[in-house]
Amino acid sequence: MFGQLASRYLAELDATMRRVVDEMVVTPDFGTMLRYPLGWVDQEGQPYNHTTGKRIRPLLVLLSAEATGGDFHPALPAAAAVELLHNFSLVHDDIEDDSPTRHGRPTVWAVWGRANAINAGDALFALAYAALQGVSATVPPEIALKVWRIFNATNIELTRGQHLDMRFEHQANVTVEDYLSMIRGKSAALVATCAQMGALIGSGDEVTAGHFADFGLNLGLAFQIRDDILGIWGDPAVTGKSAATDILSRKKSLPVLYGLSQSAELVELYGRETFGADEVSAAVRILDQVGAQAFTVEHETRYYNRALAALEEANARGSAGDGLLALTQFLFQRAY
Repeated sequence: MFGQLASRYLAELDATMRRVVDEMVVTPDFGTMLRYPLGWVDQEGQPYNHTTGKRIRPLLVLLSAEATGGDFHPALPAAAAVELLHNFSLVHDDIEDDSPTRHGRPTVWAVWGRANAINAGDALFALAYAALQGVSATVPPEIALKVWRIFNATNIELTRGQHLDMRFEHQANVTVEDYLSMIRGKSAALVATCAQMGALIGSGDEVTAGHFADFGLNLGLAFQIRDDILGIWGDPAVTGKSAATDILSRKKSLPVLYGLSQSAELVELYGRETFGADEVSAAVRILDQVGAQAFTVEHETRYYNRALAALEEANARGSAGDGLLALTQFLFQRAY
C-alpha cells in the first residue's frame, strides 16, 4: 500500500522540490552539497537518484489535503517545504550528534566539513521558505497566511526540542514528562504541522485542520516512542542497525528513563566512565527486569490509539482518507 501511495504523489513532490532548488541555486559545487542529502546526486555531483528517506512528512501533507475533499496539487509547495525543512534539521542534527553516516552514506559534514555543512543546512532552511512561497499562488491569501504562521511556529518547536535533547545529554535527572515534552517539539511537531497544513489547504477550515493536527501530533509521539523501543529491542534485520544501539550510546530514551527511575543499579551502571558490551548486556537485563519495554509499549499504544481517534474525528474521506489510515498502520509494522 505504501508503494502505491508513493507512486501517486511523490513524483510530483520531487519535481516541485527540484524546481525550487534549480531556480534558487546556480553555483555547481554548492548545489551538490544541497542536492546530496536529498538523494539526487553523489559526492561528485553525478546523478544518484536513490531517494533518501521515505518522504513520510510531505506525503502526510498531500494525503491530508485530499482527505478533506480537496485537491492535493495546491498543497505541493507546502509538502516540498516540509521535506526541505526536515532535511535542514537532519544536516544540522548530524553535526550536533557527530554522526558520520545517514541513509548508508557519509553525512554532509563528513564529506565537506562542519562549516560547509552548517552553511548547507542554512540554505536548505531558506529553500524551505522559498518552496512555501508557492502556496500564495494556490490558495486564498488568508489561508496562505495561516499556513505561514503554522510553519513559523513549528520551526521554533523543532529548535526547542533539539535544545532539550542536547541539554538532556548532560542533565543528571530527566523525567518521563521532560522527555515527552522534548519529543513533542523535536519529533512530533513537524508531523502535526504536515497534517494540519495539508488539511487547511484542502478544506480552508481551521476546525478540520485542528483535528488533523491532533492526529499528526499523536502519530509523531507514537512513532518516536516505537523508535525508542527498536533502539534497544529491535530486530537488526528489520531496523538495519545492531540491537541496543541506544544503550551503547547511553541515550536517554523513554525506556531508559523509566529504568533509571526504577533501578539504582542502572543509575550506577550509566554513570560508569567505561561503557562497553558487558555494560550494555547488563543494562538490557535490568530494563527487562523492571518492565521497561512494557511501560514504553503502553505509552506507544496510548498515542497510537489517540491518533486513530483523531483521524476518525477529522472525517478523513475517500481514497486519501484510506491512505492516511494505511500509512499509519504501515509506520507501526516495524517489528520488535
